[in-house]
Amino acid sequence: MSLDTRGGQDIGSGGGLGETFYPLYQWLFEDDSDFVANVEKKLGQARMANNVEMFISQALAVGVISGGALWLIGTVVGFLIVQLFVDTSTALIGIPLPENVAPIIRQLKLPFIIFVSGMFFGSVGFGIGFGSLISMPYFRANSREREINVLLSDSISFMYALSVGGLNQLEILQAMAKADDTYGEVAQEFQSIVLATEYFDTDYRTALRDQALETPSDELSQFLTDMLSIINSGGDMTSFLEDQKEKHMRTAQREQKKLLDTLELFGEMYMTLSLFPLLLIIILVIMGMMGNSKTMLLYGTVYGLIPLTGGGFLVLVSTVTQDSIGDGYLRADSAKDVSIQDGQGILNLGLVKYYTGEYGVFDRIKNREGSYRVMQILAKPHVFFRDNPLLVLVLTVPATILVLLFAIVFDMVPLSFEAMKARPVLGTFWWVYVPIYINFLPLAIFHEWNSRMRHSVIGQLSDDLRKLASANDTGMTLLESIRVVADTSSGRLAEEFEMMHAKVNYGTGLKSALLEFNNKYHLPRLARTVKLISEAQEASSQIQPVLSTAAQASENQDEIHSERKARTRMQIVIIIMTYLTLLGVMALLKVQFLDVMAGLAQQASSASAGSAGGMPGGGFGDAIDPQQLSMLFFHAVTIQAIISSFIAGYIRDVSMMAGVKFAVILPTTALVVWIAVA
Repeated sequence: MSLDTRGGQDIGSGGGLGETFYPLYQWLFEDDSDFVANVEKKLGQARMANNVEMFISQALAVGVISGGALWLIGTVVGFLIVQLFVDTSTALIGIPLPENVAPIIRQLKLPFIIFVSGMFFGSVGFGIGFGSLISMPYFRANSREREINVLLSDSISFMYALSVGGLNQLEILQAMAKADDTYGEVAQEFQSIVLATEYFDTDYRTALRDQALETPSDELSQFLTDMLSIINSGGDMTSFLEDQKEKHMRTAQREQKKLLDTLELFGEMYMTLSLFPLLLIIILVIMGMMGNSKTMLLYGTVYGLIPLTGGGFLVLVSTVTQDSIGDGYLRADSAKDVSIQDGQGILNLGLVKYYTGEYGVFDRIKNREGSYRVMQILAKPHVFFRDNPLLVLVLTVPATILVLLFAIVFDMVPLSFEAMKARPVLGTFWWVYVPIYINFLPLAIFHEWNSRMRHSVIGQLSDDLRKLASANDTGMTLLESIRVVADTSSGRLAEEFEMMHAKVNYGTGLKSALLEFNNKYHLPRLARTVKLISEAQEASSQIQPVLSTAAQASENQDEIHSERKARTRMQIVIIIMTYLTLLGVMALLKVQFLDVMAGLAQQASSASAGSAGGMPGGGFGDAIDPQQLSMLFFHAVTIQAIISSFIAGYIRDVSMMAGVKFAVILPTTALVVWIAVA
């Protein structure tokens, strides 16, 4: 059996710096200390192949080096502060001192400040260097725990299907260990169990117990402990796995509800946070009217605070949302099917790419195959870009550059700050909106087409799996059941079943046909279902319980997806309405405030010029520059539109690509409104 042991990651060999600072480790830490034990445990949970002593020694080395560098910088900074801002002839921080002590304190003030500054910066540097390396196993262990918890429900369903198919306990463990293309980190936990039994002469009961203690997931630890109890007591493994399957499906639904509640809270937070820059802009404008102009703060708010607020919120959301684990591709077991796992797209050259370089004939075949693929792309470019949406940027980015160069050559684009301030709408249109339309519009179209095409296959998945189970329960083979479902159903999945049946009739193995079907759409949810069926059908053609389990798991995913879609729709509405509110307020400020102030300033300047001996300037609002503020307001709503778009898309589908369509619509709304008010 060949197992993939990826995941054992090593941060350096521990030699060099680690060995040099090992005496410092021995001086600071004891081998049986809680800190060393915790780091060693997290290294194991993160599957990092590091010796704990060398790892901590290396972290100490990084901390000392970074601390020394920042200590030197802090010392220089402290010296400059003393030379520029500190009066060494005065008492320390204003405290009255006795005459006999004051001269000594004044002499020590300068070296004391320099010393404190250096120590502060050095401590910060050591903390950053040491802490960043030590925290790596903690972050990786948490990431693995998150993935394990997401996949555990489907993994138990897979093991239940194998148990129903007649596999014994050890065979279930081995099959689970080989399923890392679908079950990721869960499969890697079982790989550790199987490797311990095969290469370290450990019985699988002991291996199960050890892995239950080492795994980062408490849920998987409890499952392995319960499984060990069933094995030791001689209980029915199939009934146990069925009960655990039901339990973890309910747990997945509860976790989804908690996540959606958290997202609702974040939606309310975003409504408040996104309005903060608007309030700050209004305050700064009012201060400018009073003669206390804060131009740099205005620029910092528009071009710094708004992007930072949106980016920080996006990072915050990403810490709680659960995306789809895996890429959705299934790995082929045999060499003749190896090209299937690469997908069936136009870019796939097939088996020939694995034989080039041995004989000239294969090189010629590869060239001919490449030419054939190129002709396919040229014949149907829309299909190619549908299957590979990001590749459309290969055409649109150069097109954007050419359009901008053309506009620059014919003097259609403002090239200076003053020109941008004089024509903010035109300048922003060329520098921001033209790239958005040329790049994001086709990208959004092809991405949505690709997403709808791929997800259309799972629209009837639960119902068709139920039909497969019913047909299989009547005594039909799985292939016959597939033909019956294809004849009695409609939609893309029925078409794929019909194609699958035809392939098998023409000599393709059923498992290969299932693999090819899955990799065509490469959806993680579909991959887990196909993996379940393809493994079970190898043992028997009568797999009604397995098909019922797959249908139940699919229905559970349908419920989770439906609830998520309904709840996140409200969050998207909140984000969009918040942005439209901000846009409306900015437009009103432009019309009712900036334009009025510009008219008053013009009247005041005319009156001042026409009066004999009039006093120039100094009037209320003279510091206001309407053109500058109009540009800043427009840029603020444009930046906010782009940020809100990607936040809405990420909340909806846990994908930045899902926000591209919003990044076309919302900025366009801002452009139309500003053209109307400008």
